[in-house]
Amino acid sequence: MRLSANRRNTWSKITPDVDARRSERVTIDGDVFEIVRMGRGEPLLLVPGLAGSWKLVMPLARRLARNYEVISYSLRGDCSRARSGLGDSRRRHSDIGGHAADLAALIGRLGLECPAVFGMSFGAAVALELAVEQPGRLGSLMLQGVEERFRTTLGSKIALHVLERYPLPADSPFLNQFLNLLYGTKPDPGPRTDFVVERIWETPQAVMAQRIRQLQQFDVSDRLWRIDVPTLVVAGARDAIIPARRQQGLAQKISGARFESIEGAGHIGFVTHADAVVRQVRDHLLRVKAAV
Repeated sequence: MRLSANRRNTWSKITPDVDARRSERVTIDGDVFEIVRMGRGEPLLLVPGLAGSWKLVMPLARRLARNYEVISYSLRGDCSRARSGLGDSRRRHSDIGGHAADLAALIGRLGLECPAVFGMSFGAAVALELAVEQPGRLGSLMLQGVEERFRTTLGSKIALHVLERYPLPADSPFLNQFLNLLYGTKPDPGPRTDFVVERIWETPQAVMAQRIRQLQQFDVSDRLWRIDVPTLVVAGARDAIIPARRQQGLAQKISGARFESIEGAGHIGFVTHADAVVRQVRDHLLRVKAAV
């Protein structure tokens, strides 16, 4: 799918102005990571999801940048689908622990001292892994769309089978129907839906498949007791991938964690309900500041 000129103009009200975004590149263990920054204030690090890289979180980042210096980055393995198709030129991790190590290294390289970290979907698993292994790296933790142990479903099995075996066009009806699960309902056609599809398909499908396999190994259930930073778990009430009740269960297992649900939001509520997510993030960070 491609955005028409008039739709691009409409979506520009939500996506950030290019001039407001500051970019840099950081090398970690021989791989280059693209870093983007927006706004001024206390640092807030956004960890992006399984596909779409930092570009998919930009609608949220722009709103948060009104109050914070928002930082996001490309996960190891993110690159242009057009350049690499099914493959990828980067060395990829075998598990989510490797991505968490990248996140810790980036925090150090950027000179961030115990920043607030907000992980979404796959990025929430990365942030959660870092929180249980290196809790001293974080000042506070926010999570959306994750639970302590990945549960394989028929949908994830089908998606993995297709991604690994069949090169799909960016407008594949099969996978785009599967992506509808991200909304928790059938999305209305329009610029936002086009935006989500285009950003996701910029991630090579082999990388998406690899990350699903990494999630299948993810389990921090026996390490949650290590988390000692203020934690917020925010879920879309209509999340069809990881239901809100299971995300609430995660919050109940983390000492002192709060749980909040966003009505009408699905798995990508950070795109579709960005204003509501911002309110939850701001409230959490104000609580953290007040408690210091």
